[in-house]
Amino acid sequence: MPRSLVLASGSSYRRDLLGKLGLAFETASPDIDESSLPGEAPDDLALRLSQQKAEALAPMFPDGLIIGSDQVAVLGRQRLGKPGSRENAVAQLLLASGQTVTFLTGLCVYDARNGIGHTSLDRCRVHFRPLSRAQIERYVDIDQPYDCAGAFKSESLGISLLARIEGDDPNALVGLPLIRLTELLARCGVAVV
Repeated sequence: MPRSLVLASGSSYRRDLLGKLGLAFETASPDIDESSLPGEAPDDLALRLSQQKAEALAPMFPDGLIIGSDQVAVLGRQRLGKPGSRENAVAQLLLASGQTVTFLTGLCVYDARNGIGHTSLDRCRVHFRPLSRAQIERYVDIDQPYDCAGAFKSESLGISLLARIEGDDPNALVGLPLIRLTELLARCGVAVV
C-alpha cells in the first residue's frame, strides 16, 4: 500500500519543487517556534527545524512520510533571514554585495509510522557580484524577494546578482534539495523513478 507523502510547509516554492518529482503529496503548515537556541550553530538550526517541522505533523498524518525542510542563510557570522520588507531586502543585499553567502538547507523525511527521521544537510555557497545601491533597489522593486532568505530569488531575476554558485543541487537554493530528498525517500521505500 503506498504511503501518503506530506510536505510540512506552506511555501509555494517548496511545493513547486516537490511537484517536479511527479509524486502525489499533500501539504500542511506546521506550527513551530523557529527561534535559534543559545549558541546553536546555523547548520544545527537548519537540521533541527527541518526535523521539528516534520515531526509536528505526525499526529495529523500518523501513517505518513513527512518532509520537513528549513533554510538558514549566513554571511560571515550573521544570519540573513527573510527580509519581510523592501528596506530590509535592500540592506541585506548591500551586505551581500561582493561577498559570499552560505545557504544551509536542512532536510528531514520523517516516518510517522515508526518515529524514525532521516536527515540531510545541503550546503550551497552563493558568490554575489559587487552591486551598486541603484542595482539593488531596481532588483528589489522588480522581484520583491521579501519572503526569501538572503533577499533574492535565484530562480528569477536574482540570478543576475550572482557571480557564481557552488553546490550540489540548484533546487536547494530555492528551499528543497531534490537530489538529497530522492535519496532519503529511497531509504523509506519510495522510488521516484
